[in-house]
Amino acid sequence: MFKHIGTIAVALCVTSSAALSHGAKLSDPQIAHIAYTAGEIDIKAAKQALDKSGSKEVKEFAQGMVRDHEAVNKQALALVKKLKVTPEDNDTSRALSKQASEKLDELGKLKGAAFDKAYIANEVAYHKTVNGALETQLIPSATNAELKELLQTGLKLFQGHEQHAEHVAADLK
Repeated sequence: MFKHIGTIAVALCVTSSAALSHGAKLSDPQIAHIAYTAGEIDIKAAKQALDKSGSKEVKEFAQGMVRDHEAVNKQALALVKKLKVTPEDNDTSRALSKQASEKLDELGKLKGAAFDKAYIANEVAYHKTVNGALETQLIPSATNAELKELLQTGLKLFQGHEQHAEHVAADLK
């Protein structure tokens, strides 16, 4: 049941690394789309947890994910509108969406404590990898100062998510 935990997060690093290693520097519109997609993925996962979990702690965590990721995505949409930039779909955002759909299907088959543990374990892995991609790839590749600042703000928030997920995971054992 845990064999695919973190596959969404791994897809972000692998796909981004592959694109960068082939000299295909990510553009700001591509970075914006990747960041927005990553947020949407976590919102969908959190909404699934709100529907399936019986754990008060897991539900509180999921509510925080919805609140925080929706707020950051709202800021991102406002920024791209202000800058008159259209986020650009790309291999990384497509891979993220595909992996997320598979993960949601996998989690959807679980119930009770098995769901809670798998959801939170995925959240830990997902935030670790997304945070790493933000630090090492997305923020350094962003050329627009306002986009870079938004990504840096998101990174600080998402590092808190990672720590919170680790705490919840420890409590579920």
